[in-house]
Amino acid sequence: MSNAEEFGDWLQAVRGDTDVIVSEERPVPLHQHVLVRGRMVDLFDSSGQAATHRVNPELARLANGRVQHRGGKGRGRPIPRMEERVDRAALVAMLGERGLIPAIFFIFSRAGCDGAVRQVLRAGVRLTEEWEREEIRSIVEERCRTIRDEDLAVLGYWEWLEGLLRGVAAHHAGMLPAFKEVVEELFQKKLVKLVFATETLALGVNMPARTVVLEKLEKFNGEGRVPITPGEYTQLTGRAGRRGIDVEGHAVIQWTNELDPQAVASLASRRTYPMNSSFKPTYNMTANLVDQFGRRRTREILESSFAQFQADRAVVDLARKVRSQQESLRGYEQSMRCHLGDFREYAGIRRELNDLERKKTVGLSRAQRDRRQEQLQTLRDRLRRHDCHGCPEREQHARWAERWGKLKRKTDELRGQIERRTGAVAKVFDRVSEVLLELGYLERADGELTLAAHGRTLRRVYGERDLLVAESLRRGYWDELDAPSLAAMATVMVFESRREEPYGADRNLPRGRFRTALDRTLETWAVLDDLERDHRLPGSAPPSTGLALAMHRWASGSPLDAVLRDADLAAGDFVRWSKQTIDLLDQLSVVAQAPVGATARQALDAVRRGIVAYSSVA
Repeated sequence: MSNAEEFGDWLQAVRGDTDVIVSEERPVPLHQHVLVRGRMVDLFDSSGQAATHRVNPELARLANGRVQHRGGKGRGRPIPRMEERVDRAALVAMLGERGLIPAIFFIFSRAGCDGAVRQVLRAGVRLTEEWEREEIRSIVEERCRTIRDEDLAVLGYWEWLEGLLRGVAAHHAGMLPAFKEVVEELFQKKLVKLVFATETLALGVNMPARTVVLEKLEKFNGEGRVPITPGEYTQLTGRAGRRGIDVEGHAVIQWTNELDPQAVASLASRRTYPMNSSFKPTYNMTANLVDQFGRRRTREILESSFAQFQADRAVVDLARKVRSQQESLRGYEQSMRCHLGDFREYAGIRRELNDLERKKTVGLSRAQRDRRQEQLQTLRDRLRRHDCHGCPEREQHARWAERWGKLKRKTDELRGQIERRTGAVAKVFDRVSEVLLELGYLERADGELTLAAHGRTLRRVYGERDLLVAESLRRGYWDELDAPSLAAMATVMVFESRREEPYGADRNLPRGRFRTALDRTLETWAVLDDLERDHRLPGSAPPSTGLALAMHRWASGSPLDAVLRDADLAAGDFVRWSKQTIDLLDQLSVVAQAPVGATARQALDAVRRGIVAYSSVA
């Protein structure tokens, strides 16, 4: 934790005298290398100390495009600039010869991890002895005995087992939790020697290795490829060197044409993994705090929080981020520039049209629906008449425009944070309280806030869409849903799609009572979103229907292969979202009155079956 001193300053401010003790000595020394043309070259010079920041001169020469001839008199020759392809099987052999296995290869892609496993298996890599294979098979069969044979085939069990028997496995969030647990157990027992993993393994999973390999120092963050941070580098390489087992750990970085050895040295030598508060008042939290402490005492508590302490110090860093993002915005603007016209204007029309098409018409009068159609037609006409509509590179420009729009919203939010930083947490609490007052969840009496009757329900609803759930229960939207439909609705409340859902994607959703309840729920979300923005709150993301059909079919008893096909999700993702659906259904079974409470209990049993029931990790 790189900001231990800051945390200590906050403790001293709220609790009195505090001494901060910081130790930066790693229990198991970490040696860092760069893989160059099949050779492992030390990152740092002969002193081997990361703290010196002195890069190995050989790497510096490579970065400058020259090497010196042996003998010392030549002027050197240029190195051909060609991207090195990772021969993973050869690298595994090299690590084995040097006694640097077990190893974890970090690859920032689920598909990349699975592909790497297939690659080394095709190359004939085998890292286990006969007795180890027998023990692996015994453990796997015991851990997976409750999974039905037809589900095993869907989950790719036999291919996964083949890799395990040869000491090789992938580890990522798309895997069935039970499979991930087996990989972790076998790795800890030194039976699996080679794991290809995404960065999620570096957080909260006890899988230390002797060696960590990073094939790239950049990853996709949802908008573009960005360099990993010093904190991320520390987390990833922190897996290398098993305390009590190894006398040293090793980190290996794959050489690329873009690699800057000095930048890598900076990543490797900085203590940069800050603890940042993610605390913010939610509707549920506000209801609970008001009920327990009242408004005045709650504000005092929030104003002394670590979140507020950091907010008061953060304005300089926020301003720096704004400047950096403005530079990126200019780059995006250049990429989406169209020779036919103003593409930013065209993208704005597309976005406005898409937003309007997504809005539901339930509850609108005929005149309001007619006006909505007129607005839609006007926007469609403007879109077709726009100069950029006929551009052959329109969709490529549109992708850059979408990135520009996302980053612009983030930049505007940063500017808002700068403006709101003084007393920020308490101000958010005040705004949340005003929303709850307007909706009748709180009441004001003699200058103090108290919890209203509806607030009792909100107190016991936890989640990102706590207020929307409470409003839907209050208005009886879900009263007539059966168990599969309520399970699907609960999924809508918790699911967050990894990619934007195209307009019209909800046409295959169940009709009848479910669709009516969904339309009313989405209309209420739109009302709440407007209300939040009126009170200068950021608003919430629209509920996502992307998993609703699959969950409805799962709760109706459909087989796993059909459900995963509908969901377009990996098994691990489906289980994770099912667990969150179960959590909300469990809340509803307690807090909701009949008939929703009883239906929620039926839905719990319908969802908690098969791979969901025997996966112990959410």
